[in-house]
Amino acid sequence: MSTNEQYQGAKFHEVSFIDQNGELKTTKIPVVQELARQGLTNDHFPKRFIAFQPTIPGNRPTSVDTCTPVTPPVIDVAKLQRAATRESELRRLAEAAKEWGTFLITNHGLEDKVLGDAKDAVKGFFDLSFEEKKANVGSYKSVDNMGYGKSFVKSEDQLLDWTDRLTMKAAPLDPDEATNGLVVWPKKPANFRQAIEKYVEKSREVLDGLLQDLAASLSLDENAFLQYFEPKQSEIKVRVNYYPPCPRPDLAIGILPHSDASGLTLLLEFGATSALQVLKGEVWTTLQWPNNNSLLVNIGDLMEIISNGAFKSPWHRVRAQHDVERYSLAYFYNPPAKSEIGPEVGGDSAEVTYKKVVVEDYVTNFYKISPRPSKQTIAYAKIT
Repeated sequence: MSTNEQYQGAKFHEVSFIDQNGELKTTKIPVVQELARQGLTNDHFPKRFIAFQPTIPGNRPTSVDTCTPVTPPVIDVAKLQRAATRESELRRLAEAAKEWGTFLITNHGLEDKVLGDAKDAVKGFFDLSFEEKKANVGSYKSVDNMGYGKSFVKSEDQLLDWTDRLTMKAAPLDPDEATNGLVVWPKKPANFRQAIEKYVEKSREVLDGLLQDLAASLSLDENAFLQYFEPKQSEIKVRVNYYPPCPRPDLAIGILPHSDASGLTLLLEFGATSALQVLKGEVWTTLQWPNNNSLLVNIGDLMEIISNGAFKSPWHRVRAQHDVERYSLAYFYNPPAKSEIGPEVGGDSAEVTYKKVVVEDYVTNFYKISPRPSKQTIAYAKIT
């Protein structure tokens, strides 16, 4: 079956990239949501989305998964704020960040309405037709990967994951936003930006508190980590991933394995559950969490550096699923791009094993060498 036949009737994102010879190239990437809408037969699944070869032992998603989903550590933010329970909850927090690199938070203080409005805005956008989505939001063609489209495409034969994305920069505010001619905040639904910015504002308070708690859990000054997140210049990017039902989840993958190039990542998930997986040892462990507005926190690479490796950013991926759709709203919280970060250690703590790095240098290198089959990007900041 030819490529044209595979994508007959499909709609495409246009993506530009710099090839290995330094030349600007443009390629068309099929819109996953539209592929799912038009219906794909099991026998004619597009080659560029085939991540697993069923005929190769050990190369199928189910062959390396845990049999049943596991609930990751759950941290009660209210207990962190009460003197009577703070010390015991700090110990649980340190253990979760060290052993898992990811944990759920409950009683975080984000109102149900704030979370519900954010979910409704996201779903409302992806309920629009492809033509409406393209008409009311733009897309960068650079490493920033902002707007609506397919991100991090580097070649015409690159493996593609089974997701469509929408990415916005929520902070710091762009003073030229009104004049640069690019709209990366959707105009539809009408309340989209208002709902997401309210979620960002309230979530930042939660993450700032967690930064203090994470430092305290290592017996550091509570501002040891938070000091890097300057209020006016720290960066916040919000990335929505939409995963439509996939006819061949045994072949495709929702998102390829990766760690996050962030300080902290906050994840709001809705729709299908039991799709996110974290590599524990040699096994992909499927995570689940109750549908009670709990949120997932990931340690990012930048926090691994700042903590001198006490906390590890998890290697994770997302499975494609057959008959359900999934949405995730990922909130990436970073120190200012031009700032320098380095390991924070106590007076007689372990040997320093991470060097100081400029945030934008680390992030640029991260995306330059990604994707990789294993967690190799952190080597940029390790003392050899």
